Parts: sequence; C-alpha cells; structure tokens
Amino acid sequence: MKKILIALVVLLASTASMASSREDDIERLQSGATVIREIMAAPDSGIPDDVFSKAKCVAVIPNMFKAAFGFGGAYGKGVASCRTEKGWSGPAFFSLKGGSFGLQIGGQAADIVMLIMNDEGMNKLLASKFKLGTDASVAAGPVGRHADASTDWKMRAQVLTYSRTRGAFIGISLNGAVVSQHQEDTREFYGRMVPFNTILRGNVGSPKEAVVWHNTLVKYAGT
Repeated sequence: MKKILIALVVLLASTASMASSREDDIERLQSGATVIREIMAAPDSGIPDDVFSKAKCVAVIPNMFKAAFGFGGAYGKGVASCRTEKGWSGPAFFSLKGGSFGLQIGGQAADIVMLIMNDEGMNKLLASKFKLGTDASVAAGPVGRHADASTDWKMRAQVLTYSRTRGAFIGISLNGAVVSQHQEDTREFYGRMVPFNTILRGNVGSPKEAVVWHNTLVKYAGT
C-alpha cells in the first residue's frame, strides 16, 4: 500500500507537469483568487486582516494533493505574487513537492495559502527554489479575523501556511516540501521563459488575464 501511494503521487506530479497550457495557468489564477476570497470570508477560520495586510508575498496552491500511509507525499501547482513599488507583481507559477513522515493515513486534497512575511522569506522565494522548514521557517498561521496579533509570527515566522481541506486527513504538514519555479507554466503564460526573480520584483508586465488575481490581492492585502 505504501509503495502504491508513493507511486500515485509521482504519477500525478508527472501528469500535471505534462498537461501545462495557458488555459490551465489562467484557470489556476482564477482558482487562486477564489481560494483567497473564500478563506478570507470564513469568520472563524479566516486569515486575520492584520496578518494578510503585512504579507510580503502571497502564494496559493488550489487543490494540492497529498497521500500518505506512514509516508506522506505531496504535489501541487500554484501561483505567487509579491509587493513591489509599483504594486503587486505579475503572477509567478511554481510547483510544490515533498513528503513528511508521521501517522498519516488516507488521501487528501487541500487548498493551500502561503504568506511570506518578511524580507528574508521573500529573498528565499525570489531565489526560485527553497525548502520549507530548512531554507525558510514555516508555521501554521493564526486564524480568526481578530486573532491575537501579539504572537511571535511578527518576529520569527518567514512563511505562514493555511489550508482548506476537503476530506479526512491526519497529520498534514508542509515541512520539508520544496517550492520551485514551474518553467513550463511560466513559458505558457508569458510566451517565454521569465526568471522568478524578474516576475516577483515587478520587472515584467502582467497580462490582462491576471486582473482578477491582482484585484483580489489588493482587496484583502492592500497595495
């Protein structure tokens, strides 16, 4: 069973990589905006306004798949933007791959939101590849619209993570997962390969298809 589940995650990752298209990128942008709107609208489990408004970068993975039976494997494709002097950057497409050990049984699909909270975490993201928990500290973010703002996320957390889960799963964790630029998705969306750093620093124009994504970030995180 363990080998079957690991093979399933690898197969899903390979299939997703081959199925890239510009339409998929646009759909991921729209899904990412929907995830933000819905998670912010949840009164008891939403991201606190004070936290979201201070994020340097926002990354969303709609429908990340994670399967586990003693060993956990995860794969998802997402989109990220960072604050710049001109406003929010164009969308940068990335993949998240990784596994975690623990008492984990079953399969799960979850929408993931990652907030990069400080310059150090932002620099890790700009490097186009980093490992959560090793290159950048990661922690579950505070929830609730009026969550206590005195927690130490202001001082130490580089990446805060939030999830919206469909289905039962025990032991979800992003620790050890690797975030890296998805080059094929980038080429499909921009028509050429553009480095992560160039996109997230706002040095490339953002296509009109990203308007809904940008408007959602401005509404909930400000400019």
